[in-house]
Amino acid sequence: MVKPYPSSSLSSTPALSDEATLEAALECLLEHLPLVPEDSSCSAESLFEILLRAASRHDSIEHTAQRLQGVPSGNGIRYHLDQLDDMVALEGQLNGALQSRIPPKIRKRRHRIAIDLHLIPYYGNRTEAAAPYIYRSQAKAGTTTFFAYATVYVICRNKRVTLGIHAVHRQETLVATVTYLLAMLSALKIRVKRLYLDRGFYSVPVIRWLKALNIPFLMPAVIRGKTGGTRSLLVGRKSYATRYTLSSANYGSVTCQMRVVCTYYKGFKGKHGIQYALYVAHRVTIDLHQLHQHYRERFGIETSYRIKNQCRIRTTSKNPVVRLLFVALAFILVNLWVYLLWFFVSQTQRRGRVIHRELFGLKTMLEFLSQAVERHFPPITAIYLPTPK
Repeated sequence: MVKPYPSSSLSSTPALSDEATLEAALECLLEHLPLVPEDSSCSAESLFEILLRAASRHDSIEHTAQRLQGVPSGNGIRYHLDQLDDMVALEGQLNGALQSRIPPKIRKRRHRIAIDLHLIPYYGNRTEAAAPYIYRSQAKAGTTTFFAYATVYVICRNKRVTLGIHAVHRQETLVATVTYLLAMLSALKIRVKRLYLDRGFYSVPVIRWLKALNIPFLMPAVIRGKTGGTRSLLVGRKSYATRYTLSSANYGSVTCQMRVVCTYYKGFKGKHGIQYALYVAHRVTIDLHQLHQHYRERFGIETSYRIKNQCRIRTTSKNPVVRLLFVALAFILVNLWVYLLWFFVSQTQRRGRVIHRELFGLKTMLEFLSQAVERHFPPITAIYLPTPK
């Protein structure tokens, strides 16, 4: 538990206010996302404030519009959002916003990089607009169809930020997805020290491609087969390294280095005995006993991709462009949080910069945004029934 600072030890001048936090968020969005035409009755600033309030509360646009005074109706807001129809253009603008709010010493450096695949359940019949972006995967949350978003981000102490997001097209290969994300790093002149990939990228084409690029990478392997396949590697009581040939009916085969890591359940979830984990590794020199924990901690507790769910707008919209906007906005807010921590909630000392994360957690930033928006658009405090006829 983090102990609060005594009031006497804090400076008399605020380092950051809720209004300044809202201004920083609006500046980033207005600079990169021209969502509203100039002749629109709803200003771009007002629209973004509504989106930020919904995101900060993990709320829907409809409920947010009902709760605030002086804002357009939910239908009016959705009308503006439904005008978005260019996925490629919007994706480029969103990535520009993501990359504009990153701490120093990220660009032109060599970093550990993670590529992840985020699946958001899709329910109901496919619309014509949504069909190209419906991604099939293993059953989860009662469905096998999802909107899929691939992200690339930097693993760096106190500066873990998302550098790019990409809406995965149904006909797009995993190799194309990885190539697209790695190209973003080239634009920022970032070199890959080690690449960590999500289990969803475990396939012959991706492994073959990364080996051809000679990029150091680590990727969990999928355990398949009853007695053969990768399951045949789950033997013994000690971790070991071996070579394994992964085969595919459509893409041939590739031989790779496999790391078999043995740990123990020790009563976790009522289980006991040996727990096996398999990883595909290329040019990775991490000790076998540290490999499993090293991979699991690649995101860190406070920068796990799950953190985005705290600030993702809730929606049932089947418009893939609007969906991308809401998902990317969550990542932009997390980036903004890291940015504000680095530049405003930190102090330079002899041994380096000290980040006071305990003073400004992500939830605090979201509360700041909500408070500042509600100062501009006060919440409704009473309910009035219709007058009887």
